[in-house]
Amino acid sequence: ALDGPTHHAIEDLAIMRSLPNFEVLVATDEVQTEWLIQHAIEHKGPMYIRLSRDAAPDVYKPGAKFEAGKGNVVREGDDVTIFACGIMVGNAMAAAENLAKKGIECRVVDLFSIKPIDADLIVESAKKTGAVVTAEEHNIIGGLGSAVAEVLVSRMSCVPVEFIGLDDTHAECGPYPELLCKYGLDSDSIELGVERVLARK
Repeated sequence: ALDGPTHHAIEDLAIMRSLPNFEVLVATDEVQTEWLIQHAIEHKGPMYIRLSRDAAPDVYKPGAKFEAGKGNVVREGDDVTIFACGIMVGNAMAAAENLAKKGIECRVVDLFSIKPIDADLIVESAKKTGAVVTAEEHNIIGGLGSAVAEVLVSRMSCVPVEFIGLDDTHAECGPYPELLCKYGLDSDSIELGVERVLARK
């Protein structure tokens, strides 16, 4: 049977990010999950690790290096930056491949470390491309998009930002791929977000 709506946490990152001294990390794929578990064993202090409901597409090869507080550029591009976490990194990569066919080159950044967040990489990426899209399997209030916006507001002048996430709603029950489409979390929705933000660039 399908899990009910109580099993679809879409506000957890916002809650955990607000707690003092917590590390908040989101697993992108199996390789990164293994690193996160080892990191949790070695880390002194409270930590929250978010895992996706379904298996995520492979983004990293075995032996990839990670560091809490540091993001990873998983695809280069000069037109727009897509900051994503968790399963949305794979969707962002798929969107970037489709957009490349239209002549739009996306830089895709895995911000698996929501707290601490890689402020330097956020600013560097925003300056490089001049437009930002955030993609998260989470309410747009308080999660990855909010964390990125906080950095941009405090460290940069105006850069257009588009948020991909659930819009202040409760999640419903259903097959995972259908829910991603319903809430605009699929690669097609990311493509549309990129096109909207580029129109404001």
